[in-house]
Parts: sequence; structure tokens; C-alpha cells
Amino acid sequence: MEPAWRNTKLSLERPYKDDNGHPIRTLLDITQDGQFIYEPREEGDAKLGERFRRIFTERGIDFFDSDPASRYGQESLNTESGEHGIDRNDDQQDADSPEEQDVDVEAKFMTPEMLFKMRSEILPRLHVALGEMSHARDLLSLLLSASAPPPSASSVSTLTAPSTLPVSSLNSALTPGLLTASTVSTLPPILSVQAFDAQLVTGGKDGALRRASDVLRVAAEGIERSTARSEDYWADALRIRRANWGLITAPLPLGAPTGKGADKTSKDFLVSYGLEQSPPMFRRNAIAHMTFYATPSVANVPLVFPHRNRTRLRVNLTRRSPHSVASACYSRVKVYPEDTLHGAIKGAQKEVVEKEIFDGLIKEAGNLPTASARVSERLIVIDAAHDVELRFELIDEDIIASSNSSTESSSDTAGLALCDLIAASLSVLLLRQHAHTKSVRLGLSTALLRFGVNTTPNNLFRTQTPQILQPIIDLLQYHVFLARVRAEFERSVEKLRGAGVKVHLRFEGVGETGKEVVYALIEGREKIVGEAVLRIDERHTVRFTFTSPSTLTVHLPQATITVVSISQLTQLLNDEIERSLLGRICDIGIESCQALSGAWFVDEMSCRAVGRWEGCVLNFRVRCTDDLTLDCHANQLLRTRPHPPTFTSFSASQNLKSAPASAYAGGQTLLAYSARENRAQGLFAWVRSVIEDTLTSSC
Repeated sequence: MEPAWRNTKLSLERPYKDDNGHPIRTLLDITQDGQFIYEPREEGDAKLGERFRRIFTERGIDFFDSDPASRYGQESLNTESGEHGIDRNDDQQDADSPEEQDVDVEAKFMTPEMLFKMRSEILPRLHVALGEMSHARDLLSLLLSASAPPPSASSVSTLTAPSTLPVSSLNSALTPGLLTASTVSTLPPILSVQAFDAQLVTGGKDGALRRASDVLRVAAEGIERSTARSEDYWADALRIRRANWGLITAPLPLGAPTGKGADKTSKDFLVSYGLEQSPPMFRRNAIAHMTFYATPSVANVPLVFPHRNRTRLRVNLTRRSPHSVASACYSRVKVYPEDTLHGAIKGAQKEVVEKEIFDGLIKEAGNLPTASARVSERLIVIDAAHDVELRFELIDEDIIASSNSSTESSSDTAGLALCDLIAASLSVLLLRQHAHTKSVRLGLSTALLRFGVNTTPNNLFRTQTPQILQPIIDLLQYHVFLARVRAEFERSVEKLRGAGVKVHLRFEGVGETGKEVVYALIEGREKIVGEAVLRIDERHTVRFTFTSPSTLTVHLPQATITVVSISQLTQLLNDEIERSLLGRICDIGIESCQALSGAWFVDEMSCRAVGRWEGCVLNFRVRCTDDLTLDCHANQLLRTRPHPPTFTSFSASQNLKSAPASAYAGGQTLLAYSARENRAQGLFAWVRSVIEDTLTSSC
């Protein structure tokens, strides 16, 4: 739909009539009483006479008789004072004559256009005058040629008198019908010439009007575009400033005048979206232009990013299972909408921050103490931990959509969450590095002053700059370490539960909330602490603590031990499980042998539970196997009826009362429990049945 101004029609001629058809008079003034004073009407003859008078007054009486070549160079002097009726003395005339001779009257020249216009107005009137004079001449000739009656003698004296013939005598002498009325008018133009002139005039006016209308239309559209562009420009600037982005004036363009008196006002804005403590190279690249004069290439783009190459940082984590099956997962790359000013600037800022992070990763990759790295122009590959490979790569924005779609379709949610955590931690670690740089630059240490530690400027400058990559490597190593430790704990829990022993495991890899961990990273405390508590049969408790990247400490009643390997952890868990189970067997034996005043104790040297009462000795030994099961062996010794030692193996579901009688005939008997074969009967139930049968046999 066209705007309203395009439908406006303006008359290109001055209106000379009002709505009623009356001529519009020229208004000269309005009095205080509200009376209108119009320009007096002037007839055409009066205008023509005034113009002739001006010609002879301003250019002399002999203007038309002079040479045309020297006509405009003539000078006219003022007439003598006698022409104005003023009498002067001879002395005054002699004194004034030199001054009057020096006065030059300026000649008012007429242009050829003015002369042509005057000629066009004079010639028709001269033609009319010529016609009138011709008629008058013909009339006089007719009157003179008319025959008058002969004069008499009495009328001779009257001929000499100043009188004319009577009209009646003339009329009688003329032939009736000889005089007729006639009208004098201008010569009619030639029809063909008139039509041709009309076509020329009409075509010229039409072409001129069309060209003028095109010029006006183009100018109006340009003004409209310029006005809209100016409004959008300032509106965009206010939106950017309201969003708290850095808005500064742009320098003058190349070649602009800078001398004294030149207009040095900047017409453009610059948007600075880089981080405050970033190196100068990245801050120079983090600049966007708001152009006041739009070019065809950026006509619909309010912001121009001259240093943006549209690459983003992606984290790739590859893990290998024990069966050598590799699984890869990627971090999600957030894409900001480009149709809004805030989104465009936010996307550009994210890109330049990720470039700075990648540059810092390249510098730190060669100095890793616990990992090896391979670096290329747009890729960093790090062997972060056991069977874990970490990659940082710069990818183009064209493949971000496909990368995010493959990430969403992946089933490894834990790996995706870990990749997203690493990608988010990079920005936090970069800000921590910037904060340290600022504190060193200002001569203050916020972290040290917060804890009340006095420091000096020399110690401040010797403080090591926080790193970006090493905390990520420590985090991955700690994650792998926790996975391996948790797997060992779960193996032990499965052993106990397979034997029917109640067990509870509380495993907290990170003992703090996410907010506290972030604050700890910002303050420089990169160590992450966790805890695990293993409670066996609701009686015995074993407590473990973790510290990143791979420190494990077990807190026992008698000592605090640092575990340095998985095999040591496995052996420690087996020892604690055996000790706790043997203690529980002793408690069961004490409950069963209260009437016999028996003695039960745990032999720490031989790792067995021993029960003694009159006429019988019963030993229990617990062993943790590698196939996630528990084995228990019972040695029954009856002293009243000695027999050769025999060995009988019973499953968990087999009752000792159904065993052969020869096994309890006296002497030494070996009994075995294995949770591998049948889990219907628990370990403690089997122990209780063995003790009761032994008591029965010994009585």
C-alpha cells in the first residue's frame, strides 16, 4: 500500500481564480482593522505605455536609433537644473559641473528573454493600430473623392472662413451603401503551425512535468528512507545502551578534514562487547559498527562485525569401555538469534570469548604435568585420564545445527552432562584469570584480603596466574577416579548382599553444592572433596574421603590410611568385611552359648572367629572371592569322641541335621558355606544353624 503522501496532488500553476470563478487579486497588506489592501488593477494599455516610458526614460530617446553594438554602452547624464525650473548662479554652476560630469548613470540592461516578451506584446497591438490607420486613410480618401455641389458667389467669402462642409451635404454626395462597418483584429495564425506549436508546448510541458515529478518522487523516497534510517539508528543505539553494552563514539573516517574549523563530530557509534581484562588483541577484535550511512551490502543489517569469522568452541569427550568400545559425546553449542540486537552482540561476544579460551588452552597444553596433548590450528587433543580423551575444537557455524541434533539423539546423558559442564567451566575459569590479572594490576589481592592475610606487592606479583586447562584435567581425572572407586564399593556391597548381610553405602563424590563449588573455583580453591560411608549389618562403619584429582583416605578406628591403588582399596575392603563378619559371628555365638558359659573371640592373627566351651571348639573363617561371592568355612572339633578328621561341604540351603551321622561321631569336622551356589539361606542363618547343631552334638 502506497503512503499517503504519494496520493497528494499539487498544482504546478499559480491559482488565478477562486472556487466561484472570480479572479484572485494580489493581497498587498492587511490593516489593523482587518481591511485587505489589494494590488490595483492595471489595464494592458497602461502597462504597455509604462514600459515604453521606462525604455525612453532609462535608455534615452534615441535608444532605437543608436547602433545596436554600442547601444548598451551609452552613458546618460542628468539634465541641467533649468529643466527643473531652478536658477543657479554661474559660480555654483562652475562648482557643480565637475561633480555632475563624474556621475555615471548605471544602464539597466534587458535580457533577450525580456525583449522577446516585450516584442510579443507590442507586435499584436501595432498590427491593430496599423489596421485602424489603414481604415482611417481609406475613409479620408473616400471622403475627399466624393463630389460636392459647385460653390456660389455668395458663398465664396464663406470658403475662406474656418468652417467645414455640412455633413448633410457630404452624405448626399456619397453613394448609398458605399460605407460599411469593419473590424480590425490581429492576424490569425497558420493552423498547421499553431498545431505544431501546441504539440511542442504540450510535449515539452508534459516531459518537464514528468521529469519534475520523478525528481520529486525520488527525493521524497530518499527523504523517507533517510528519516526511517535515522529513527532506526537512534532507536537501535538506545536499545544497545539499555542492554548495558559498551557504546562509544567512532573515530572519524579516513580522509575526513581534521584542520582548524573542520567539523570533527562523529556520525557513527562503536559497540564494544569484549571482556574488560582481555588482552588488547581480543578487545580490538570485539568491536561492532553502527553505520549512519547505510551501504547496499549492509542496508538491512543494523550492526557490522568486521572481525567475526563465525566459529564456535565445542568440547568432545571420548571414553573407552573395558571391552575397547569407544563412545564419543559432544557439548551443546548454544546459538543466539541474529534477528535481535542483543542476540547478535551476545553471539559475537561468545565467539570472541571462546577464541580467547582456545588461545589460553593452546598455551597451557604443552605444560600439563599429568596428561599429554597434541595441538593443531583448530584442534587440541588431550589424554586426560585412563581411557578418556578430551578434545577442544573450533567448528564453523554451518555444522552447529547438525552437531546439536546428533547430541540430542545420543543416549549417553552422563557424558553429555559432563561435556556441558566442561564447556561452562571454561568461562568461569577465564573470568577467574581475569580477576587475578586485575587484582595484580591494582596491587590488591581480593582472595588474600578476604581471609585476613597480610601481603606485600612483591608477593602479589609472584603469585601464579590461575590456569584454565589444569582444573579441567583434574576434574576429569577425579571423575574417572570416583567411577573406579565406586565400582569397587559396589562389588563389595554385592558380595555382602549375596550372602544375606544388610549393607548400606552412602557415596557422595562432591560434598558441596554446585554454587559452593563455583565459588571455590573463583576463589582459587580447586580441590573437590567427597565422602563415602559403608555400613555393614547396621553395626560396623567404614568411612572414606576423596580429594581431587585422585586422593583416597580411609578413616579407621585405629588409624588413618591413604590408599594409593585400587588393589590396595580392594584388599582393605575385604579385610574390613571379614573383620566385621567375624565380629558378628562372635556375637551370634555368645547369644547361643549363654547357658554353657562359652568364650567367643576374633583371632586377628589368623583372621577367624573362635568359640570354645566344654568339650567343643568351633572356628569360623570368612573369605572374599573375586567372583563377587563370600565363602565361610567352619572347623568343628569335638573332644569327647575322637575320630579321624573328615571334610564335608554343605550348600547354603542344606541343613546340617540331614548330614550323615558319621560326620558328628566325634573328632574334627570341616563345614563350608558358599553363596555362589544358592542364596536362599543367608550367611548368619547358616552360622547360627552350625552353632546350634554343634551344641546339640556336644551335649
